[in-house]
Amino acid sequence: MNPRTTRFAPSPSGLLHLGNARTALFSLLAALPEGRFLLRIEDSDRARVSPAFEEALRVDLRWLGFGPYMDEAGALRQSQRAPVYDEYLERLRAQGVVYPCFCTEAELGAERAGLRAQGLPPRYLGRCAALDPQTARSRMAAGETPVWRFRVPPGQEVTFHDVVRGPQHVATNLLGDFVVRRAKGEAMFFFANALDDALSGVTLVLRGEDHLANTPRQILILRALGLPVPEYGHLPLVLSEAGIPLSKRDGAGSLAALRDEGFLPLAVVNYLARLGAVVGSDRLLPLTELAGLFDCRRIGHAPARYDREQLLHWQRLAMAEAALPDWMPLIAHRVPEADRLRFVTATRPNALFPEDYRRWADILYGEPEPLDEAARAAIAAAGREFFQAAAAHLDGGGAVADLPLVLKDAGYGGKRLFHALRAALTGRLAGPELKDILALMPRALVARRVALIRDEGC
Repeated sequence: MNPRTTRFAPSPSGLLHLGNARTALFSLLAALPEGRFLLRIEDSDRARVSPAFEEALRVDLRWLGFGPYMDEAGALRQSQRAPVYDEYLERLRAQGVVYPCFCTEAELGAERAGLRAQGLPPRYLGRCAALDPQTARSRMAAGETPVWRFRVPPGQEVTFHDVVRGPQHVATNLLGDFVVRRAKGEAMFFFANALDDALSGVTLVLRGEDHLANTPRQILILRALGLPVPEYGHLPLVLSEAGIPLSKRDGAGSLAALRDEGFLPLAVVNYLARLGAVVGSDRLLPLTELAGLFDCRRIGHAPARYDREQLLHWQRLAMAEAALPDWMPLIAHRVPEADRLRFVTATRPNALFPEDYRRWADILYGEPEPLDEAARAAIAAAGREFFQAAAAHLDGGGAVADLPLVLKDAGYGGKRLFHALRAALTGRLAGPELKDILALMPRALVARRVALIRDEGC
């Protein structure tokens, strides 16, 4: 197979969500290792796009690790390509493949309503298709501004092989003559989109299934212009946990929110690679290895639903595989240098997010946190005498590491012992092993927290 050229063509009108990111990822995986992956900015809708959202999507893509494979500097920008679209529209005019349409919205609405009443799909019936050219010129000279429609050949069938969904067949009689240029002069999205794909050498377009209806129209346009037609693949939607399609407008499932929460990019990439697709491996894999397993034919046809538990599974694997020194800067403000490696090793099983390392550093070396309910219950169950015995051992110069043994000899054991001591020292019952806590916490801090519980209780 020849190396593919794919693209990701977002509109910077909101934050990238997991559905957008999955489309970008699949497009990148389909191009690796030897193909090209292009970024294109579709910003023709000036009322909705924002430079801030464009910068945010670039940050998101770099964060996911796409930067080395993506030509950002050479990205096409739709808003700057009006002369190109005008040139190719003029070619279609010269061939007689497009014509001006002066129908009003009221006329078009009545036409659509009539078709629906007959149980037929709405389409343009060609009211202006046979308009005399001289008449059309006169109306334009008089100030009327028509849209321009593509003349769809009747009685034919557009066929193409969708790399996700298989063979597709669309009768041209169902399409109707469609608009390629608005009355104000802007190229329609799917006209500009098709031209940009063909002129930039894109050979495979992976995009959402909401674009499936555009594909036969784009194929007709490219064939009329003698331009290469790429392969197409249409991906099912990604739904929220509530079963609602993700949307940029409401920020649902945005990459920015996941990044702020502390998810690692490798975790997100591995989750997305399996979101509605079969990878064939349950290992945490880098992009290059995921690309070697990627196959468009293994993408499902049904909508994929976001599953946070699955994302957390990949987060755990990514956190476990990260190098221990990566977390040192997070704890430098609290943990003595000599203890840092031992601290990270001890707290690693309890660190689901990077911030958890900082939190445990504050717990074990900083001021005590408020007790949670479970910790209060454990302390109350142990009783004041438990903490009097612990404090007496420490006040007498006893070793911190010997606390469990001393308390056991005093008649305390099992969960009552370990839960109460952990609760007094950390304010919670879950966390690193008690032996590690006792080895890491400064002796004076252990004594102060035990004495606090002895003197004040919960």
